[in-house]
Amino acid sequence: MSNATTPEEYIESLPEDRKEVVSKIRDILKTNLPEGFLECISYKMLGYVVPHSIYPDGYHCDPKLPLPFINLASQKNFIALYHSGIYADSNLYGWFVKEYPKHCKRKLDMGKSCIRFKYTNDIPYGLIEELARKMTPENWIRLYEKNIKR
Repeated sequence: MSNATTPEEYIESLPEDRKEVVSKIRDILKTNLPEGFLECISYKMLGYVVPHSIYPDGYHCDPKLPLPFINLASQKNFIALYHSGIYADSNLYGWFVKEYPKHCKRKLDMGKSCIRFKYTNDIPYGLIEELARKMTPENWIRLYEKNIKR
């Protein structure tokens, strides 16, 4: 776990072999996420959130926190991309699972919202770009309120 307080500190804290890969995914997210998401440190990872200025209610588990959407982390044995939209939207999940083999020869390693990349030389960057463009903050808020917030 990183104690970084900024995305730049987070990247600098990574082992050399992870800096380039995490930086590339970070650049993809920053370039392709629709306007309104904010990059920050969230849960000791790179986070892309809906800020309180757009969604004042914040995260139901802790309303002081902005609404999380994507997190990116260098874990011990893999790079993890946590995408809350994939967890909440079965159509998006189905699209991603169907598209993955077209972009990567390795088997998809995925949990409910966590996509794990164990081999840094085989990350489907193009697919991550497409995924990043699929949901606006407004789409995410509607889905979150419908499916997750109780």
